[in-house]
Amino acid sequence: MRDLSWLTDEFEHHRPQLRAVAYRMLGSVTEADDALQDAWIRVNRTGSNDIDNVGGWLTTIVGRVCIDMLRSRKARHESLIGTWLPEPVVTIDEGLGPEQATLLAESVGMAMLVVLESLEPDERVAFVLHDMFALPYDEIAPIVGRSSPAARQLASRARRRIRGAATAPDPDLTKQRQVVAAFLAAARAGDFESLLAVLDPDVVFRVDSGPGKQLAPPILTGAADVARQAAATGPRFATLCEPCLVNGAAGIIARTSHGVIAVVGMTVIAARVVEIDLMLDSARLAAVEIQEPTGGPAEETSERRS
Repeated sequence: MRDLSWLTDEFEHHRPQLRAVAYRMLGSVTEADDALQDAWIRVNRTGSNDIDNVGGWLTTIVGRVCIDMLRSRKARHESLIGTWLPEPVVTIDEGLGPEQATLLAESVGMAMLVVLESLEPDERVAFVLHDMFALPYDEIAPIVGRSSPAARQLASRARRRIRGAATAPDPDLTKQRQVVAAFLAAARAGDFESLLAVLDPDVVFRVDSGPGKQLAPPILTGAADVARQAAATGPRFATLCEPCLVNGAAGIIARTSHGVIAVVGMTVIAARVVEIDLMLDSARLAAVEIQEPTGGPAEETSERRS
């Protein structure tokens, strides 16, 4: 019999990977942590006797928790007005810590998470577990309640949809930063023409204001409409904005003395902004994971909480 101490050690050893699995499935660090807590309860109830591949077994349990959460969330979101965006991971300094690096490995940028959000829960789980974490289809099948060939079809359908979307930003982070800096400077100045110069003609601008009153149009498409919106609102918030990394790509964060009021994820391809994802939901922003330089506000907050 394997004792509780051994099981606890194994779960903690695999936690960073399990958290990364849950984040890709759910698009929310907060929900990913909730999923791990639920998974730990199930692990305790089930026990681990006769389990050879502990990591795969734990991943399967997390997958089952996540698909339940996705199905429940899909029903809730059908009644929402506006756009629901994934929960970003924000980095203020240059480097990611070990946990953030694991969380964001495999190019899980905001654009990818937005596309994953468009998938059906079964498609998302099959794709994430197989294509991102190499779980065999025969282990995915019972999670989604399908046969192994059907699970393969789910992942294949998801793969086709993802390949048809612009999810991979320019690999050169310096160039990304230059484009985002040009966008921010133009928005600060309310310069419509300069904004047009950095926006892709088919740019998509999504806004998640949260439940209740919409603070901005939930979605805009086309460079002219997006430039007009940025030129109109940019000068008002200019002094609150600073560059950052959003899920490993160049982005913008806006903060006051009371905390974060906005996070802007930007996807830059061929030196043009092709997607802008603006989160304004104050409740979800309060839970956004932000890695600060040593001694920064995030570290001080952590110390106060402890």
